[in-house]
Formats: sequence, structure tokens, C-alpha cells
Amino acid sequence: MVALPNPGDELDGFRIEERLYVGGMAVIYRVSSSAAEFPLVMKIPRLGFGEPGTSVIGYETEEMVLRSLSGPHVPRLVARGDIERHPYLVMEYISGRHLSDWLDHGPVGAEEVARLGVALATAVHALHRQDVIHLDLTPGNVLFRPTGEAVLVDFGLARHGHYPDLMAEEFVRPAGTAAYISPEQLFGVRCDPRSDVFAIGVILYELATGQLPYGSPRGAKALRRRLYRDPTPPRAIVPAIPQWLQEIILRCLEVDARARYSSAAQVAFDLSHPDQVNIGERGRRLRRDGRWKVFRRWWRAAGYEPAPCPEVSSQLSSAPIVLVAVAVEYTDELLAQAMRDAVRRTLASERDSRVVLATVISPVSFSGERTEEDTAANRRISGRVQLRHWAQPLRLPSDRVFCHVLESSDPADALVEYARLNHVDQIIIGASYPGLPLFGMPGATSDRVVSAAPCSVLVVRPTEKG
Repeated sequence: MVALPNPGDELDGFRIEERLYVGGMAVIYRVSSSAAEFPLVMKIPRLGFGEPGTSVIGYETEEMVLRSLSGPHVPRLVARGDIERHPYLVMEYISGRHLSDWLDHGPVGAEEVARLGVALATAVHALHRQDVIHLDLTPGNVLFRPTGEAVLVDFGLARHGHYPDLMAEEFVRPAGTAAYISPEQLFGVRCDPRSDVFAIGVILYELATGQLPYGSPRGAKALRRRLYRDPTPPRAIVPAIPQWLQEIILRCLEVDARARYSSAAQVAFDLSHPDQVNIGERGRRLRRDGRWKVFRRWWRAAGYEPAPCPEVSSQLSSAPIVLVAVAVEYTDELLAQAMRDAVRRTLASERDSRVVLATVISPVSFSGERTEEDTAANRRISGRVQLRHWAQPLRLPSDRVFCHVLESSDPADALVEYARLNHVDQIIIGASYPGLPLFGMPGATSDRVVSAAPCSVLVVRPTEKG
């Protein structure tokens, strides 16, 4: 038995200050160290008599995962103890609020739900890009830095794509928090990143309505209801919820993982751009399905088979967000055709990709608005119309193509910043050549985008010049 320390004790150079939290698998203390550059916490697994053996597995899993992760969306790992002598993890203390704090005051407004959801989905996407699936996302496992970034904690049930899945070997029953667990996790599937997308949907539902979509089930029978019983539409609970938000939430909660968003980045994108959300039957729904439809789903649930499980990184690579920079004020059909061909080639190899068409217009002061067409609103509308016209030959379904008009005096900077904020995986941009000053900056925009973009850039040249 490993005795838990008390405030005032010292362990391997770390002074125990106070006990912050006692969980089912671990105890968390605030600790201090003369060498520390930021506040610290120590997490110690519960290993005494009567404690679950999974505490050791959870400790080993979290230690393994945290060693492999980096970035602002996870706490920094500082030290780890000897599992035979004093097992512990010392990591950065996140001083911000828990996501669960927002649930203490009832439903949250749509704009705030979107803001929190973007931060959460961004953090989850960053995790998936490092081949890790959390598998236990709850409001209590999400914190916010003072700067606004979401931080994910508690990786005891996580799965790393490049390491042995210790939890899969230990659990014969579903592992996770019952209210947030995905349908495929009920069957022991722990390798699908879209399981985290399902949990995002549960959290968004809870924020928007103040309720859980499937309640707090206990036992296998209650958990299985989510295979056939649809949740009450959020708008039936809070009528003020807009259709676009319900569309996003219910898409995340689809039983078949293939019908959900392909990546957390796509969730963040739609929450960031509600005017671009393609609203279908999900968004307009006002009541739960009738008995006959539920019965048919119940019958099919008896033979439910989870969707094939993709590799985390391969799933993301097949669902990229592709930004196409279009200079609508210049009509060079040869270049436009070459760019459309590049988009088609990308779509052919990336089955779940999204295409964002963007153009940049220069700011105009009120004094510069000489006619009605000069107004900022009309210039944006005109840009959107031109982008849609540009996209028509691609014959893309409406839920795969999006149009955005950016306003900036520096087109290259605007495109790069948009790519960064929206987790763009690739930029397709036309090359500048004599006679075609793209975005009004001859020879500069495409070069600067290539040098500063946070993703890959494809520079397209026309095959011939007329």
C-alpha cells in the first residue's frame, strides 16, 4: 500500500501544499518547487487496499500519453515518480475555469455555446493531430487558460495510436463517463476519433439546453438506448436555440460515426461560421421520432456494428479543410480553370474534404463609399456571389463548399490568419505573373502566403497564356 501524503510533506523535492481533488482513480494536490517556473499539481493514483486495479493502468496510460503530447491544449508534464516506490505525475496547474462552471447557471446562449465549442473542438483537433483520442471528454475535463485556449486533462482512458492500448486489455465493459460515451464505445471500440466528436455533441447539447441528451444512464440496457432512441431536439427544450446550432449538435450525435463530422476541426469551422451551416432536417426538427421509427431502429440495433475504425492521422488527412484563394476582381479563365482542376484532384483523393473559397477585398472608409455598390455590405455580397459563380463548374454539394469574403489591406496576411484560425490543411492559390497582379499585389501575395502559411500551399499556374 502506498500512503498518500499530507500537506507539508515533501516528495522528491516537491512540497505538498493542499489537496485539491479526490477522484475514483487518483488524488490531486497543489505542490510547489523552487525550480518551478509556473504553478504545479501532483496527481497520485489510488493504490491502497480496496482501490481498483485500473488506477495503475490509468496512471500508466496518462503518463505515456502526456509524455507524447505538446502544445497549449494540454498541461505540461514536469516530472513522474517511480511506479514501484512513489508513483505520481507532476504537471502544470491550469488556473482557469472548468467548462462545467458554465453549467451551474442553466442554459448558455448560442453565441457563448459557439465560442466555448470552438475552443473545445480546437483542443480536440490538436489532440487528434498527435494521434491521441481522449475517450472521456466531459465538462469537468476541460479547462480554459486566461488567454482563452481550452486545455484537456485526465488522460487515464485515452488511446494513443502508436502505443499499446492498456485500457482495452483491462476493460471488458465500456470505459468512460456514461452520459458522454459514444455508441461504438459501448462495443469496446476505442480507436475512432469520431468518438470524441460525439462527446463534443453531448457537451454542446448540455450547454445549450441545461440537460443531457441521454440523461445519466446506469447499466448496459440504459446505455444502449442511444443506439435507437433519438434525443429531444434542443429547440424543443429552448426555442431560442437557432437552427444552425441544433444542426451542428445533432450531427455530432449521430449513432453511425460515418454520419458525424469527420473531424473536430470541421465542428470548430461550422461553429465559427454559423451563416455557412447547411441546415437540413436535423436543424429544423422540433420533436423526437415517433414509435414506429424508433421501433425500426431498435430492431436494427440488435445487429449494430460500429463503423470501421480509421487510424487517427489517416482520418484527419482524409477530411482536410482546403482554402482556395480566388481573386474575383480579375477574370483570367485559364488560371481559374487550372485552379478548379487542382481542387478536383484534391477532392478525388480526400473523400471528406471541405473547400473554402475566399477572396480578399480592401477596406473602404465611409467617406470612400461613393455609390450604393461601394458600401462594405454590398461589396461583401458581391464577392460571395462571384465566389459561388466561380465554384459552379466544380458541382460540389452545398455542405462541402463555403464562401468567405475577407476584408484587409494585406491579402497575404488575411489568408494566412484565416488558415491559422480555421485549421486549414492546404491552401490553393494562383501564381502571380505579369499582367495578373493577384489581390493587387504583383508577385507578392502567393510568395508571402507560401512563406508564412501554417499548412501546405499549392501554387497553381495556368497551362498556357492567351
